[in-house]
Order: sequence, then C-alpha cells, then structure tokens
Amino acid sequence: MPDKKLHLAAFVSAGPVSGSHAGWRHPEADGDLLSAAYYQNIGRLLEQGRFDLLFIADILAIPDTLGGSLDSQLRYGALGALRLDPLVVLSIIAGATKHLGLGATISTTYAQPYALARALATLDHLSGGRAAWNIVTSFQEAEARNFGLTEQLSREERYERADEFLEVVTKLWNSWEDGALVRDRQTPLFADPARVHRIDHSGKWFNVRGPLNVSRPPQGRPVFIQAGASDRGRDFAARWAEIIFVTPGLVDVAVEFRNDLRARAVRFGRDPDTVKVLPGIVPIIGDTEKQAKAVHDQLHELSHPESGLSTLSYHLGVDLSRFPQDEVLPENLDVPGVEGHYREVAELTRRSGLSLAELGQRYGAGRTTSGFAGTPGTVADRMQEWFEAGACDGFMLQVPYLPGGLEQLVHGLVPELQHRGLFRTEYDGSTLRDSLGLPRPAG
Repeated sequence: MPDKKLHLAAFVSAGPVSGSHAGWRHPEADGDLLSAAYYQNIGRLLEQGRFDLLFIADILAIPDTLGGSLDSQLRYGALGALRLDPLVVLSIIAGATKHLGLGATISTTYAQPYALARALATLDHLSGGRAAWNIVTSFQEAEARNFGLTEQLSREERYERADEFLEVVTKLWNSWEDGALVRDRQTPLFADPARVHRIDHSGKWFNVRGPLNVSRPPQGRPVFIQAGASDRGRDFAARWAEIIFVTPGLVDVAVEFRNDLRARAVRFGRDPDTVKVLPGIVPIIGDTEKQAKAVHDQLHELSHPESGLSTLSYHLGVDLSRFPQDEVLPENLDVPGVEGHYREVAELTRRSGLSLAELGQRYGAGRTTSGFAGTPGTVADRMQEWFEAGACDGFMLQVPYLPGGLEQLVHGLVPELQHRGLFRTEYDGSTLRDSLGLPRPAG
C-alpha cells in the first residue's frame, strides 16, 4: 500500500457551470442554484467522500469578450452567467460540514487587504480551521469597469499589487499573537494588549495601520491557492501558494510544470513539499466504458459551440469571433488573459486540427484534458499513472454536472482509490492544513 496519498479537491462554481457548460442541462443536474440546501448537499457529499477541499471559483462580471456582447453567456448559461458570492456560500456550507476545506476565490485587484483578512479569519474561526483562499488578480476589462476603472491594470501591475496585498494580509493575521485572546473573567482580561500589534504598513499600493479586529486564525492563516501558469504567475505561486491549480492536458507537461514549481519554491526558501500541485480534470464515471462514453457524448451534444467560445474568449482575453469559425485557432496570439489556457487549447488544436467552432464545443463540453472518462477502475488507473509519474500531488476534480456527477465520484471513484491505498479513508486531524499535511505558519 502506498505511503503517500492523493489529495482531492472539488472545483465548483456557485452558478451553472462547474466542469461542463452543458452540465446545467443534464437530466441529473439539480437546477436550484439559488438554494442554500443545494450547496449544503454538495458539501455533505464531498465530506462523505473524504475530499480535502471544496473550491468555489468566481469572477466579478458577466464576460462580454465574445463579440462585445453578453448574449452567449446568458443565453447558454455559460461560465459567468450567474455567480453567487463564494464567501457567503461557503459560510452556509461550513455549518453543514466538519472536516471539508472551504476555498473562496477573491481578487487582489478589487478587494482591500483589511476587509479580506477579516472575512477569511472569520471563516477560519467559524469553520474550526478550514478556510482557504484562491488568489486571483483578475484580467477582464468588464471587471475593471464594475469597480470604477476605465481599464484594467497591466499584468505586471496586477502581480505587483498582489505581492504587496499578500504581505499586508499576512501581517494582519499575525497582528494578534497566538494566545492574545485570553477571556479571563476574574482578572478581568479579555485580550492581552501587549500581544496585539499595529502593522503600520506603508507601500506603493496600500497603507494599512492595523491591527486586525479578529484574533489570529486557527490555521495561522488560510491555505493559499493559486493558478498562475505564466512565468510571472509561476513565480507568484512559488512564493505564496500551497495548492496550485493547473490544466496541463498531458502528463509530460504536468511533470514539467510540477518540477518547475517545486524548483522555484526552493529558490524562494520554501520546502517544495509544502507546494501541492493539483491538475484540473473533468472525470466522467460510468458503470461500464460504454455508459461513460454515452455521458461524454451527451455532454458534447448538449454543449453549444458559442457557449464554449464565449468562455474561451474570456479566459484568453481575446474576441474569438474575429476569426473564421471553420478554421483553426491562430498561432502565436497575444493573450492578455490566462496564458495556461492558451497553451492548453493550442496543444489540442495542434494534435487534433479542430476548427474554432469544434474547439468551442469541446471546450464547453468539459475542457480538454483527455483520458478521464470510463469506469471507476479505468479513471483510477489514469489518475494513478499521473500521480506515480510525479505529475501531481492530487487532482482538482471539475464535476460535469451536480449533484449526480458528484455522487458517482463519491460512491464509485473514491472507493476505488481507497482500495488501492491511494486515498484516505478517514480525515487526518481537524483543520485543512492537517488534511493537506501542511505546517501551521509561525506567528
């Protein structure tokens, strides 16, 4: 039995799309996206499956990159057609679970350090040490306009601001020493003034006095998640992130990425084992190979090409309606958005020769990582291959439809991984850091 275990996180959107743009149309999908019970049920299922983490993605605008219009996003229920606030949703889930990590996506470009530090410290306290933060810098012009800007910051400015943002929130979480909250009724001493400190941060982007008005979180600070794939993004991830979400598509690309991130982490003075690389996959599980293929084909049929192209345009920051839809994705595009997504679809185009319209349908149906559709045994084989090749420390599972697709993972795939000794049968400790085998940062 292997000593090292996989980590499993679930990528969920508080909206119509998690793993497939066709997911909300699937007959086993629960359409009540505005119900607290819907998200609590997802949390309970994931905890039943002993998942490390539920990670809620987010964006701050309805994308209009494709043709300068909202129509395709709204009409087809694409990626950004509807998004509930992750922190509010996770607070609802926290009360229905005991061990599941709770990851919220929050932008360093449009949030303020004090408010974010306070909110995540609160979630970490109320959940008993299970909060995580997916750090994004945001790259959509529509998001900038929703926050009073005429244009977004440059990529370098966004990362520069993000670095300082992380420095500030870390200082704020440490502004209360461990044990500063005394609550001695007899003395009386509620909190020890000698152990609560102003931070007096003065920088290019932020001037924050502190201290925070919430005591130090149970985990010291929330677990940091990041998905940077550009060279600058990799450096940012290597400096800060503890979970890195990536979509490499191919196992050899994933091996290179993980090796590179671990080497960069060492250059930043970190233990590389504190960096957990989780490739995103869209597993489709069936009792038989034929059944899994039928679900795969059904999702493909339910996915409209314009839906996937709309989201791909948003991811790349490029209006793909400018190009002939019956021709392939142009090479060497200037991509102001996510470079990792461009490399992913460029590689798929090189291998398959898909036209833009076909690429949109494929991207919308369930992204581009192949080989993860089949019986629990065949999907576990593929996951084990990646894990043992050094391509990952686990996986970020993007469930194609909810809750039916999640039930198949919990009742089919997870037992298979447990049988092979690749995944836990019980939680380790009580906090998310315990589950991930991460140390609690010193104050």
